[in-house]
Amino acid sequence: MGTFRIEGGHQLHGEITPQGAKNEALQILCAVLLSAEKITINNIPDIVDVNKLIALLEDLGVKIQKKGKGSYTFKADDINLDYLQTDQFKQDGRGLRGSIMLVGPLLARFGKGYIPKPGGDKIGRRRLDTHFEGFIKLGAKFRYNKEEYFYGVEADKLKGAYMLLDEASVTGTANIVMAAVLAEGTTTIYNAACEPYLQQLCKMLNRMGAKISGIGSNLLTIEGVEELGGTEHTMLPDMIEIGSWIGLAAMTRSELTIKDVSWDDLGQIPNAFQKLGIQLERWGDDIYIPKHENGYEVQNYIDGSILTIADAPWPGLTPDLLSILLVVAIQAKGEVVIHQKMFESRLFFVDRLLDMGAKIILCDPHRATVIGHDFKSTLKATNMVSPDIRAGVSLLIAALSAKGTSTINNIEQIDRGYENIDERLRAIGAKIVRV
Repeated sequence: MGTFRIEGGHQLHGEITPQGAKNEALQILCAVLLSAEKITINNIPDIVDVNKLIALLEDLGVKIQKKGKGSYTFKADDINLDYLQTDQFKQDGRGLRGSIMLVGPLLARFGKGYIPKPGGDKIGRRRLDTHFEGFIKLGAKFRYNKEEYFYGVEADKLKGAYMLLDEASVTGTANIVMAAVLAEGTTTIYNAACEPYLQQLCKMLNRMGAKISGIGSNLLTIEGVEELGGTEHTMLPDMIEIGSWIGLAAMTRSELTIKDVSWDDLGQIPNAFQKLGIQLERWGDDIYIPKHENGYEVQNYIDGSILTIADAPWPGLTPDLLSILLVVAIQAKGEVVIHQKMFESRLFFVDRLLDMGAKIILCDPHRATVIGHDFKSTLKATNMVSPDIRAGVSLLIAALSAKGTSTINNIEQIDRGYENIDERLRAIGAKIVRV
């Protein structure tokens, strides 16, 4: 188990460029299975979860060539479907949440898709019903082996259908879209997720020959086609990492420039930090954060009541940023309620922050009230364990702002979502060592 040792209390300075988007990569990489032709993907982040999925595709028989940093070609013209029944696949697929999105492309092109119950962050229940209900509506037969926690769907030929999703699941929508593009007839998906990363997937599929309309809305219409061709695709910067760097700059009262953020795809993210009083400036497609020498003050509602920041489906605020916003609020002037609606275990990491001196009331599994210090007292260093990707980075931000030397164990969780984070932080002046 790896460890970060962090000497906190230092101001940072310089420029940092976000990696390619993790959550987009997991969708886009699965989509290469939909075509036998060569597909080139650029700006792929070099992180554990993505590298696991690339290895899984290679074991399936996808021919993969690395062209340069973050740039690969994929050719899925000789897929080994027998691998899906092996113990090795059951083990490899179980360790990666994104592996669920292999099922849609495999079902669409080869008539069958299997997956062990996926793993990932320990942040509460994450149902797969939306995925499989969509496949069933397209005509697939579903089966589940309770002893091995192994899911399967099979169909001779998928047929288009109307469906109203029970939740606007991003991965569920992506999976159903990838299945529907090769189905016979027209598929209509209502209450579809419409995040920028899903829009990216749909645009890529259209370049491959799919016929998807309504992109960017919650009503997608998909006319099935016989086959898809090759294409080239470049992924967006990771919006969660961009939010992490905004929070880091504010908490350490540092002057930072975040480069090439694709501002127009950030949605509510800049606004959420501005509600906490954090100043942001748009410099072209960069974000400039000045030093907050005098701190930052939470904006109450116009009637004076306490601010609540909550997650919601796009164009609402992504749940992946609430852990970072919670940590940033620790040094704000004022109070704020953080309401994590989607995952019931995601706020449990606040006990580590309490050990550091934060003033947080955990109201229930979904809500926490943060009473800001206004930099009148600093957090104190401590020893911590990273429970998941986003909580891990939130604890790292807290440690970089704290007085003294902290350690964070189980940093493999952070490495799952952040590329060479220690090296990149050292480049802007952070005192962090990987042990």
